[in-house]
Amino acid sequence: MNIIVIGSGFGGLAAAIRLQAQGHQVTIVEKRDRPGGRAYVYQQDGFTFDGGPTIITSPYLIDELFLLAGKRTEDYLTLVKLNPFYNVRFPDASVFHYNDNTDDLIQQIKTFNPEDVAGYQRFCQAANQVFEKGLPLMTQPFTKLWDMLRVAPDMMELQSYKSVAGFVNQYIKDERLRQVFSFHPLLIGGNPFQSTSIYAMIHKLEQKFGIWFAMGGTGALVSALVKIFEEIGGKLLLNTEVNEILITDKTKEATGVVLKKGNLLNADAIVSNADVAWTYLNLIKPRCRKYTDAKIKRMRHSISLFVLYFGTNRRYEQMAHHEIIMGPRYKGLMNDLFNRKHLADDFSLYLHRPTATDPTLAPSGCDSWYVLSPVPNLDAKIEWKTTAKSYRDKIIQFLEQHYLPNLSQHIVTEYYIDPLHFQDTLNSYKGSAFSLEPTLMQSAWFRPHNISEEVKNLYFVGAGTHPGAGIPGVMSSAKIVAEMIGKR
Repeated sequence: MNIIVIGSGFGGLAAAIRLQAQGHQVTIVEKRDRPGGRAYVYQQDGFTFDGGPTIITSPYLIDELFLLAGKRTEDYLTLVKLNPFYNVRFPDASVFHYNDNTDDLIQQIKTFNPEDVAGYQRFCQAANQVFEKGLPLMTQPFTKLWDMLRVAPDMMELQSYKSVAGFVNQYIKDERLRQVFSFHPLLIGGNPFQSTSIYAMIHKLEQKFGIWFAMGGTGALVSALVKIFEEIGGKLLLNTEVNEILITDKTKEATGVVLKKGNLLNADAIVSNADVAWTYLNLIKPRCRKYTDAKIKRMRHSISLFVLYFGTNRRYEQMAHHEIIMGPRYKGLMNDLFNRKHLADDFSLYLHRPTATDPTLAPSGCDSWYVLSPVPNLDAKIEWKTTAKSYRDKIIQFLEQHYLPNLSQHIVTEYYIDPLHFQDTLNSYKGSAFSLEPTLMQSAWFRPHNISEEVKNLYFVGAGTHPGAGIPGVMSSAKIVAEMIGKR
């Protein structure tokens, strides 16, 4: 078959490789001048900045792609395991060095609160149960209600009706440790107090497979995937934006795409790696879909992000590769972000310093960084064109006062993205950085399916479809779609 993949994010690249390896002829059409989607790479003044995802938790999904292409990962890419995975820092200056060394974790927990050691061990047992039953669901299609009903008893047994924070808090009492073991939904756009407890399996996922980094940055992983895709005969078209998915009126069958330039590309199947909400609202005529504008707008769309990329002319060796900086509030801040749609005066931050692992991403003696602050999506009506500069200044001032001395004097280059970038450049509805929020009622069968319910030969991969956001999630969605098409 001739297959078109819209978008070259990790979901699109993984689907394209799998389908090309099956023997189809696959063409990726990418709006931007570089592949990667949210994993775009910025290069400025000798510094390299990964635009988006930087945490690799399931390297076996990457190895599968190389194996399917008849290649070896190590011939194209060097992955290194990080230690610590993250430093989690708190306002009281305490630091939790999060890793996969059980003895070390228990010793740290004992330092924070001795009474929580037994609770953590019970939490691990419960999280392992969630992992054992939940991981297979990541590559299982949920296209029929029966798919959901069949696993419902297991989901009830695993307390999926609870939030991740609610699940963790029944085992752990220290407020800081509660945050350490419940913040993970934020990495996929979820509120720890609203995301289903199934996502507690992320802790076990990290303990089992580790946290990895691609030398050269996440962009090196994108380049490696593009290279093997093209080596096995795939075609990548950059600066090529889709205007419409062509659908026949009578049979409701996808037959190709119309490009912004007016060109028509025919196809036997379409795989959209574009944001699901944006795809329905902008690429599919209303008469061809059950997902009405009103239905899409009623769904819960995830938060957005403000990300400042900056380079310093000195190195801050006290900081690890990944730093999670918790603010003075946890539940209150989450409520501001997800429910009130309010840009709070305080914040929690994710600080990424890839030069801690790979100094080649910056000039000699320098550090490459990005600092990420979760912010409300565009429902908040924040005027980012006027707010961004003051918000940037507030973040830099905070980092300088608490973690990076004299930071403002050492910044030699910088660049930022905000919710408007997610909306206008990445085509994300409401400027959401992670598509749909991962709540219980927007997971599995309740999430937009990997195969269209109303249009034949139309499939979806990426953060907005099952199983959800994050590199493992979007790559798993590609695996589901490739298996669906392979069985046709």
